[in-house]
Amino acid sequence: MNAMGVRWTVEQVLALAPDDASRQAGSALGAAGPWSDTGRGEGAVWGRCRGGGGRSYETVVDTTGPAYACACPSRKFPCKHALGLLLLQASDGTAVTDGTPPEWAGPWLAKRREEAGSPARPAGPGAPGAPGGPGAPGASGASGATADPEAARRRAERRAARITAGALELEQRLADLMRGGLAAAEQAGYGLWEETAARMVDAQAPGLAGRVRELGAIPGSGPGWPVRLLEECALTHLLDRAWLTADLLPPALAATVRTRVGLTAPADGVPVRDHWLVLAQYDTADARLTTRRVWLYGATSGRTALVLSFGAAGRPPGLALPVGALLDGELTPYAGAGRLRAEPGEHFVPVDGRVSPPPGGSVGEALDAYGRVLSEDPWLDSWPVTLSQVVPARAEYGWQLADADGREALPLTPAAQNRPGLWRLVALSGGAPVTVFGECGHRGFTPLAAWSPEAPTETVPLI
Repeated sequence: MNAMGVRWTVEQVLALAPDDASRQAGSALGAAGPWSDTGRGEGAVWGRCRGGGGRSYETVVDTTGPAYACACPSRKFPCKHALGLLLLQASDGTAVTDGTPPEWAGPWLAKRREEAGSPARPAGPGAPGAPGGPGAPGASGASGATADPEAARRRAERRAARITAGALELEQRLADLMRGGLAAAEQAGYGLWEETAARMVDAQAPGLAGRVRELGAIPGSGPGWPVRLLEECALTHLLDRAWLTADLLPPALAATVRTRVGLTAPADGVPVRDHWLVLAQYDTADARLTTRRVWLYGATSGRTALVLSFGAAGRPPGLALPVGALLDGELTPYAGAGRLRAEPGEHFVPVDGRVSPPPGGSVGEALDAYGRVLSEDPWLDSWPVTLSQVVPARAEYGWQLADADGREALPLTPAAQNRPGLWRLVALSGGAPVTVFGECGHRGFTPLAAWSPEAPTETVPLI
């Protein structure tokens, strides 16, 4: 079956929802009652949804993106109507039949197809022109030839000089903290840290600004905070020194340092074409930005890749991929140690099929993998790993994943201890070994997806 004939499962559709409220509202519209003029074809599904006050909302979804268009005023992508339409198709194979796109859906779909075939405007999730997708996912800067290379070089030099000045100022701030003692950090409050972070923003070093804000949040944050503050100060000092001596570093580490201080880099690696299994998708947010992380696994290449997309504060990013879906496409890695982050290419569409999870290993092997990559990127909080033959178990200090033979165990991160996905994992296991994909770091393990021996190709999202 080709990409145009793929129909997502209910679980995969729900994974597209930008938040719980949208998931619940979309589920309420996943029945035939409010829908009319539904149809599917040419890699799309469409329909009219009856709303309040006698209004109806024309909704169309390009499933090869995915991308969404709806007459409703919602700013969420996908909106509840798009979710309901996809749920209707997923749950009832006869509710949406093959047909020709109506006049209110045809022009939008034609424009999408035209953009997909234009070399100047790449297709794929979040392609330009798609609702909720103002730019290519994970794009971190402008692309294409520079009109004036000499002017670009001078701008880069000026920014590097500002970052260097910011790094030197931050070094002085850390030295003052060490001389005054860590206990004084709790008394000083957050204001001084925020002022320092603002100066890092002025120095055009957003990566350093983010680390400073993290430092400011540690004092008084709970038992053991002085130890955590000292650790984070050491890592920030290491990043400062690495930037100031970047010309002496190996190229891969130098690229990592540039990324960590906040400089953007193009996706310049060798493109990898594969069938990519969507392992996990989740959002993190602060007062300024919402970041969506999507983990993918290449069935042939065996490569694990991370696709990032961003949205303004309070708004979900445009890119949304259903967990468990299989996508045919090309990913281009970014520079830096590990080269995990990648950007989708022109062709990135769903295909029919099932793929086994990434090959897993023991808890000890996962820790070894994280330890090795730390030598290339000391600021890395976690690393993607797959654990095979592990059992979730309750310990004195909380939940952990233990090897089936009981030799080693890995504690779950504090955040993972309280998520509903933990109980989904426990229920899936039932005391028997399972395969779990997640992020392994110095705070523990965060489970993101799991597979049972009875259904080894069915991805169960845990977040």
